[in-house]
Amino acid sequence: MLENQKQAEVLWPRLVANKLFRKTSGSHAFVADFPVADDDAAFDDGGCSPDADASRCVKRARPQERSKTLKYKLFASTWNVGGVAPPDDLDLSDWLDARDGPYDIYVLGFQEVVPLRPRNVLGADKSRVGMRWIELIRAALNRSAASSSSSTRGAGGGGGGDSGRQKVHPVRDGGGVGELAREYRCVVSKQMVGILLTVWVRADLRRFVRRASVSCVGCGVMGCLGNKGAVSVRFWLHDTSFCFVCCHLASGGRDGDEAHRNADATEILARTSFPRGHALNLPHKILDHDRVILLGDLNYRISLPEAKTRLLVERRDWRTLLENDQLRAEVSRGGGAFRGWSEGDIAFCPTYKYHPNSDDYYGGRAAAGGGRKGEKRRAPAWCDRILWRGAGLSQTRYDRCESRLSDHRPVRAVFAVEVDAPRNLNSLRSFFMSERFDRARSPAADRMLRKDDVNSARFAETL
Repeated sequence: MLENQKQAEVLWPRLVANKLFRKTSGSHAFVADFPVADDDAAFDDGGCSPDADASRCVKRARPQERSKTLKYKLFASTWNVGGVAPPDDLDLSDWLDARDGPYDIYVLGFQEVVPLRPRNVLGADKSRVGMRWIELIRAALNRSAASSSSSTRGAGGGGGGDSGRQKVHPVRDGGGVGELAREYRCVVSKQMVGILLTVWVRADLRRFVRRASVSCVGCGVMGCLGNKGAVSVRFWLHDTSFCFVCCHLASGGRDGDEAHRNADATEILARTSFPRGHALNLPHKILDHDRVILLGDLNYRISLPEAKTRLLVERRDWRTLLENDQLRAEVSRGGGAFRGWSEGDIAFCPTYKYHPNSDDYYGGRAAAGGGRKGEKRRAPAWCDRILWRGAGLSQTRYDRCESRLSDHRPVRAVFAVEVDAPRNLNSLRSFFMSERFDRARSPAADRMLRKDDVNSARFAETL
């Protein structure tokens, strides 16, 4: 306890300084299955591997046919786990839809992986619980991949000259017996207090991933602590930049509380920043990236009296409820915090607030005794949401999962994603965009870049 107190005393001045100078919170370090500067991530970024991506290529008329477009399936989900540590035997296969996939990319955001107590907020990040979630994800994805591969080999029969060589087939909607699932690798995982964002890709896509980085913004106590805020990650897949943002915005169902959520969202978009790279003019802010997905416990409520909200939920009158949904108003309102973002049609029950291990909403008639004495009343709401923006993203599914672990239900979305890739395997642009360029430069080149930033930026634009 004394150690935590001393640590908090050290952190407070730094947190206050970060707020005064509008610096982002947290470290830029992150967890991944492979190093950022791995040599394999550099030169061969441009094309499809003969088996994995050749059948994904979509011909598109482009000047001088310099690039091609590949299509992938991306699974995104958000889950507020309410500070409940995962049991060791928890099977996440149903949530991840791992058996019916496979998907090429998984983007998974958590909120409250640890209870939001003062010692967790003020002290160092408690990564032990976050690592348990990561290992459970790894087990679910790769266990399903292994079982799918073995069943496919059994269905294919023995013999044949190619029986010992694994072929990678294109992903089709709904999967199929003829598809072999692949192993998955963690591209980046980052935790800030209770917010955890982890991104996984097929192992055979690993060499096409570059320039991974993270940014954390705290919007909680004093406007800077990490009990609320966002963890953002970005990287390149082939020649397309991705940015994923996992948020936990201000809570509260009283009139005017949505203004605090709007302020948090505005702060996150303004303060999140990524390194530009060496004279490459890489995307610096969230909205500068080609494909952006924002997910999390956004905490927006329904602007109706509680009794009417509950009645409409019982009637499953989603249309009336969504007409009064605060987030939908922000998306459609000119000048709103989420103007320009898109969200799929909602055809599922509100995801908040349930009694743990129950299908009963807090305070409802279905709860024991018609509402438990002394409990906080919470009208049902779609707090957990997934938004996106940018061309090349098409949502094909938006639903919720029925896990009873916490007082929230997970929300999931599936996207068809278009990714640009240069046709030349050893293109000059791929070299300059890679980490290998950083290591190959001489000190003289560094001095030249610092001396003439304007010319360097123009040169990068020409590439």
